[in-house]
Amino acid sequence: MKSTLRVDVVSAEELIFSGEAEFVALPGVEGELGILPRHTPLLTQVKPGAVRIKLPNQEQEEVIFVQGGFLEVQPRFVTVLADTAIRAKDLDEKAAQEAQRRAEEAMANRRSKEGMVQAEAELSAAVAQMEILRKYKNRAETR
Repeated sequence: MKSTLRVDVVSAEELIFSGEAEFVALPGVEGELGILPRHTPLLTQVKPGAVRIKLPNQEQEEVIFVQGGFLEVQPRFVTVLADTAIRAKDLDEKAAQEAQRRAEEAMANRRSKEGMVQAEAELSAAVAQMEILRKYKNRAETR
């Protein structure tokens, strides 16, 4: 039997996922992170993207979009505190496309440095959602 670790993915609104996992992968600010049981303790920022959770005795991963936040790793548990977290199967493609369009428009019409930073963050989140939809949509629909 493979060892596991406890994984909690929490947004500002709710607990999105809580359970045992064999492996967790997610986008950190310094690059992609892979977390196995008994990982060295770590605290880092998370970029917008996919949190992939390998569940015990299941072939498919649980995929959750996060829009930034923080990751805490301890040897037996992982906690992702996300600004926003949405299961891949619940992502809305039309809303993501519209968010991407608005962010691109805001960047083209930049009026201030703060507005540009906000538009870049929104564009990054929208692009991450679209990528998750492209990669995982078929998997989510077969569940």
